[in-house]
Amino acid sequence: MLYRSKAPFRLGIAGGGTDVSPYSNLYGGAILNVTVNLYAHATIRPLDNGKIRFVHINENITEEFDAVSELPLDGPLVLQHGIYNSIVSRYNNGEPLSFELITQMDVPSGSGLGTSSTLVVAILGAFTEWLRLPLGKYDIAHYAYEIERIDLNMAGGKQDQYAATFGGVNFMEFLEDDKVIVNPLRIGDDILQEWAMNTVLFYTEQQRCSGKIIEEQAENVKNNKNDSLEAMHNVKHEAFRMKNCLLREELQELGKALNTSWTSKKKMARNISNEFIDHIYETAMANGALGGKISGAGGGGFMFFYCPGNSCYKVSEALDKMHIGHIQQFEFCKKGLITWTVKE
Repeated sequence: MLYRSKAPFRLGIAGGGTDVSPYSNLYGGAILNVTVNLYAHATIRPLDNGKIRFVHINENITEEFDAVSELPLDGPLVLQHGIYNSIVSRYNNGEPLSFELITQMDVPSGSGLGTSSTLVVAILGAFTEWLRLPLGKYDIAHYAYEIERIDLNMAGGKQDQYAATFGGVNFMEFLEDDKVIVNPLRIGDDILQEWAMNTVLFYTEQQRCSGKIIEEQAENVKNNKNDSLEAMHNVKHEAFRMKNCLLREELQELGKALNTSWTSKKKMARNISNEFIDHIYETAMANGALGGKISGAGGGGFMFFYCPGNSCYKVSEALDKMHIGHIQQFEFCKKGLITWTVKE
């Protein structure tokens, strides 16, 4: 049997960075995000040869180990190692498992769509399907957060795990003691279609290390750095504003709010933007975009712009003429993590 899963990547619309401690513990975080039809995929094939085999298709990496209860937390597939160690310890009484895990992503790593966290969710989904683990959506999302942020000590927030698990358009609140509230927004199909049609998703082809940016944001909060802290408060405020824009079906106002939010986001830490990113942003705005931003911590990856009317075509053409990056076709998706079993 094959045990499969897929989890969608997300666009961070507003509030990014406020889900990271200590800000979320001290002030409470708020984020608006939406998932798209680009996915992290995982397949588990049980083996009877006493081996563990990892295959990550995107980077053409294959690893093989004897089936032991704990794998080293190093190497290019450290996420897979950490997930395996936790599953064996928590749900298999420390007994090794023998299997092949094949993973693939529809976008590159480090592209600002929550790739690593979404991959963790997809892998946990495949294990949940195989081992029939009693885990609901909140359980899987929090478990993914614990593995990535605590077990593997990777810098980052909490929104990606919950977006990948729940899917759709969500307004999320992050409170002290790791409390997370996911509020699915009931947005009509007409508005979702219009929002997607008027959104240009652009891949800069610049991969970035989000960890350093996130660590700097956390330090700025700890040190009570006024400019950065005020920017984070503003970004959170814009998340509430944009949520209301969606609920009121005011997409033009959403676009304008994106521009305001991006101005604040750039003040949260150094390296969120640079001359290259600013040039892309200015080109989009000069050709009819109302607003936009980088999806994720910043520094590169995907950017998106709200372009009303027919301006999306003009913006796309202008970005194409820059001969850097490319337009990514997409649709919003309503479903989060999906798992299933199939005969081989």
